[in-house]
Amino acid sequence: MAIVLIGFMGAGKTTAAAELGAALGQRTFDSDELLAERFGHPVAEEFERGGEAVFREAEETLVCELLDAADPEAVIALGGGSVLSPRVREALGRGHVTVLLEVDADTAWERVSGNGAGPSRPLASDPGAFRSLHAERAPLYAQLAGAILTGLAPQDIARAAPSLRVLGNLPASTRMLWAKSDSGDYPVLIGDGLLSERGRGALAAWPLDDEGSRAFCVSDGNVAKLYGEQLGETAVTITIAPGEQSKTLASAERVWSALAGAGMTRADHVVALGGGVVGDLAGFCAATYQRGVPIVQVPTTLVAQVDSAYGGKTGVDLPAAKNYVGAYHQPAGVLVDPSTLLTLPEPELASGWVEVLKTALIAGGELWASVARGGEADAATIFACARTKLATVAADERDDGRRQVLNLGHTVGHAIETATGYGRYRHGEAVGLGLLATLRLSGQPQLREQVSELLAARGLPVRLEDADVDEVLEAIHRDKKRVGTDVPFVLIDGPGDASHGHAIPVAEVRAAVEELTR
Repeated sequence: MAIVLIGFMGAGKTTAAAELGAALGQRTFDSDELLAERFGHPVAEEFERGGEAVFREAEETLVCELLDAADPEAVIALGGGSVLSPRVREALGRGHVTVLLEVDADTAWERVSGNGAGPSRPLASDPGAFRSLHAERAPLYAQLAGAILTGLAPQDIARAAPSLRVLGNLPASTRMLWAKSDSGDYPVLIGDGLLSERGRGALAAWPLDDEGSRAFCVSDGNVAKLYGEQLGETAVTITIAPGEQSKTLASAERVWSALAGAGMTRADHVVALGGGVVGDLAGFCAATYQRGVPIVQVPTTLVAQVDSAYGGKTGVDLPAAKNYVGAYHQPAGVLVDPSTLLTLPEPELASGWVEVLKTALIAGGELWASVARGGEADAATIFACARTKLATVAADERDDGRRQVLNLGHTVGHAIETATGYGRYRHGEAVGLGLLATLRLSGQPQLREQVSELLAARGLPVRLEDADVDEVLEAIHRDKKRVGTDVPFVLIDGPGDASHGHAIPVAEVRAAVEELTR
């Protein structure tokens, strides 16, 4: 069906539609331009003559006609307020690929105020009202969108064209995010059945050319048995033992040697099929093999689907500390099938849920409200978590500032993992304890109690056992984010209000860790 662009004023829908239509070789339509032709005068003049209600009625009629008669793969740009109509929303739901061009309020205002705001933009005459309208419409746009493109300039939308073209042929629940960073952009596809039901043979959305680039798979023994065949033909599948103990330089050397032995070249790519350990290890090997080859992340655990598969952080552990050797290496694409979580043991699923909890604390809003009331980690939750992380990474790819908030709970959590030899606690279990310590350091006793209850309700530990406090403190001091003598902590003043770069006295850190043992 048609590819329909929606979004707020100043999102650049008209320009983007032209660029996308040219890239796809398809006709383009702009509802505002067609309305002006039908009126015989500019849209703003129609607003002035009959008011907004009269204009919206005419807009609804034209847009519904346009959507009902659209050619396959035609590109249609809709006016910002057209989706307020229930009839238009119903028409969008009849199989069209609805694409949100997401723009922040400041950028949108800068664009429209510098381009004839006022007379030509009747709803853009007052900056305060403009920003309120932006906030009011944002949830509706996101709810309707099958694809959300954030931070992509309208003239650059052609980069997303191949992924948008195939989105309509994927399982109906599939949604797309466009990940943007300074070093590269890539599609993130999230939908039940992408891997478990369809397999790579039916996945035209595979982000790399199968004919020109062979796939070399890295997985663990359990996941490879379940989903290895779904990837279709691979040049080789390299398996590691499940668990954090495999995230080592020795494992990396074995993977590098296997890739070389199988004849992998820089024209080929790695596929990381598995959880966070596989994704981190395979990503590190891809970043360093022949000085860098592409990687496609296919996460099959909750921790990987909501967090570790995105953002390009790769690495392995040393006995001294977690993730001490690594590189930034953005993937060529991420394919997420939430239905693979059905094969996870309950303790692994609960452990991964801690990353959902952490992300919700950072994001606040509806995501936190859902988690706080005990909501499950379904496809919508995974999408929301991925969206939160990708937005953070887009603003700070290399952990120089804002991205550090994603470390919430991890400074203490990683130290617990290190001090217990990566064998006593699962990653999420340790991070859950780290969150409790962080909330103590943040001076948030009520939120700490609430988080403790949420963890306990899922059978997760809320007390630190079989760990020496001094060893945990020593591991905290060796944290990879340490600058000079200070280890920066992420603190939180409430859901949606996390901040980074806090230096905490050692005595306070000790008290927070000791509290975990009681």
